[in-house]
Amino acid sequence: MAKIHFIDHSGEKRTVEIENGATVMEGAIRNAIPGIEAECGGACACATCHVYVDEAWREKVGAPSPMEEDMLDFGFDVRPNSRLSCQIKVTDELDGLTVSTPERQA
Repeated sequence: MAKIHFIDHSGEKRTVEIENGATVMEGAIRNAIPGIEAECGGACACATCHVYVDEAWREKVGAPSPMEEDMLDFGFDVRPNSRLSCQIKVTDELDGLTVSTPERQA
């Protein structure tokens, strides 16, 4: 289980515990994190679970897959540290991960 920190566009921080093997998006939905809509339910078929990965965590989280990059094209205010939270699997190594949500989803 890992503690994941979510920071919304206004700066409010929420921390939740997410079990290993789940995705950051699944944990966000289970814990009603504002700013994560996840309209496709985690199928990498929309961009409504878009997050910004804190720079200190980018290497551990890894780069998006080509399919994820294609979906990010539909995201709002996409940046170099943008990821779809449905594509980030939680592991012990991600304990303490910090992600921010954009002002709005696509």
